[in-house]
Amino acid sequence: MLSWTSETWPIGAALLQYPGTLPDGTSTAMADDAAWSDVLREVRLAGFDHVDLTDTWLAVGDLPAGRLRSLRQLLREEGLGVSAISVSRRSVVDHDPVTAASNVAYSYRTIDAAVELGVGTVCLGLHQPLTADQQAAMWFWHEPGAADPDDPEVYRHAVTTFRELGVYAAERGVALSLEMYEDTYLGTADSCVRMVTDIGLENVGLNPDVGNLIRLHRPVEDWRTQFEKMLPHTNYMHVKNYYRDFDIATGAYFSAPAPLELGFINYRAVVEMALDAGFAGTFCVEHYGGDGLSVAARNRDYLRTILAAKLSLRRETAAREPEPARVP
Repeated sequence: MLSWTSETWPIGAALLQYPGTLPDGTSTAMADDAAWSDVLREVRLAGFDHVDLTDTWLAVGDLPAGRLRSLRQLLREEGLGVSAISVSRRSVVDHDPVTAASNVAYSYRTIDAAVELGVGTVCLGLHQPLTADQQAAMWFWHEPGAADPDDPEVYRHAVTTFRELGVYAAERGVALSLEMYEDTYLGTADSCVRMVTDIGLENVGLNPDVGNLIRLHRPVEDWRTQFEKMLPHTNYMHVKNYYRDFDIATGAYFSAPAPLELGFINYRAVVEMALDAGFAGTFCVEHYGGDGLSVAARNRDYLRTILAAKLSLRRETAAREPEPARVP
């Protein structure tokens, strides 16, 4: 039985638009409470009651216990729940074995931080740091990034590591969600389903961030088909959209960030598909470029409008269904 209404369904603001370093170049983990509070208050004033603690802003897995308690108190003061903690570009199978081991340790610490903060979901992925070419591009996805090797041993290592993290998380009441990202072992709908199936844990699901793929300047699987495959395994959703075009004559692609209702993916259809698949996780609204927080707020309101319509239609349909015949 679905417990959320369109108004109470947790929809968190991503913090992609906030830098992870202070003006002097140090990490935001070193910032004082006032600096953290300013960001959280801005999110709240944009109308959000939830936030995704995106670690590109604040790496909670690196915070000592006292600072985690301070963050928990600041969230409480602003009246903000946490939809999830999203870990970005900390692949557990990074090309550098030392970095990979460090990322695994960081993932464990992030699960511990989730417990301390009372957060039910941690989102992990296999995407690696941006290359120099990606950092120089207008939009980083216009340049290819690091790719996972076609190596069965490395793939099995990823599965084993995620399974061990999943067991650790389950023992602490935390779910893991694996984010779709191009050119990784989570790079297609089929490979995402294979990965989560091979892991085989109830608390490890998918984050079908199809937006990460439809922005690419290359052919991609139809977004409807991708969602159809992944939604039965989904426990968290990053949602964002892009304009996408293809010129058959020249073979050229175009993509740029778009508000949720204006882009290439029809999220009205996606929400209906998600509800049909039994999705009951939380959402995170993302947007790159411009005033990302305001566009995210617009995306949140759009999602709530769709949820209100779809949930209302379901209630009306259920009310019209005849009661099952009683056995005399």
